[in-house]
Amino acid sequence: MVMVLVEHDPSPMKLEVLGVDDWPVSVDAVSVQEKTHAHTETHYILRGRAEITPQDGKTVVVRAGDLVTCMPDARCRWKITEALERHHREG
Repeated sequence: MVMVLVEHDPSPMKLEVLGVDDWPVSVDAVSVQEKTHAHTETHYILRGRAEITPQDGKTVVVRAGDLVTCMPDARCRWKITEALERHHREG
C-alpha cells in the first residue's frame, strides 16, 4: 500500500474544493524529522523543498505547489532541505 501520495501542481479547482486556503499554515526550518502520522494528513506546500521517505517506500521530493497526503500509520522521514511553509490538515 502506498503510504505517501504526491500530486504535483494540483488544479486550482481541486484546491478550492478541498478548502486549502482555510487550513492552518506552519513553517518548518531545515531539519530532519521522523514522523508517524496517526491520521490521514494532507499538506499543500507553499514554499520550500523536502525529501519524504516512507519506512517501506521510495523517497519522494516535494516542492512548492505539491499536494502531499500521508496515510494513517505512515512512518516517514522528512528531510527538509529548504524551509517549508505549508497549509496542513488532519483527517
